[in-house]
Amino acid sequence: MGGKRKSRKQLTPLELQIMTVLWDLGPSSVHLVQQKLSGSHRLAYTTVQTMLNVLHRKGRVKRTLRGRAFEYQPLITRDRAARNAIHDMIDRLFGGSVEHLLMNLIKSKRLHRDKLEKLGELIDAHQLREKEGRHGND
Repeated sequence: MGGKRKSRKQLTPLELQIMTVLWDLGPSSVHLVQQKLSGSHRLAYTTVQTMLNVLHRKGRVKRTLRGRAFEYQPLITRDRAARNAIHDMIDRLFGGSVEHLLMNLIKSKRLHRDKLEKLGELIDAHQLREKEGRHGND
């Protein structure tokens, strides 16, 4: 059951396209979002409006009445959406194991030696910051 709840945090492809427009432009009307959406075919105004209302109900955007039209603004950051997607992928594809994800990246030659060295440096720096943070709280 917990997996289903986490999957609801995951944005659908169309929701992600709409959120990307809002992250890039800031507060926007349905019309502006519709204009900025890329793709082989333009989505109908009512489709974009429905999707923005779905995102509003899900708590992903807020809306403010500006004149006669609503303006929509993201409530989650691009980083938060990315973290949700990464956690969902790790849970669904790798049984929650980050190690399995990394091993898959190495086996598929998507993570090369230079990237592994950089990753090691990032881990070392993170551990040092954690240690310093804990030490300062003692």
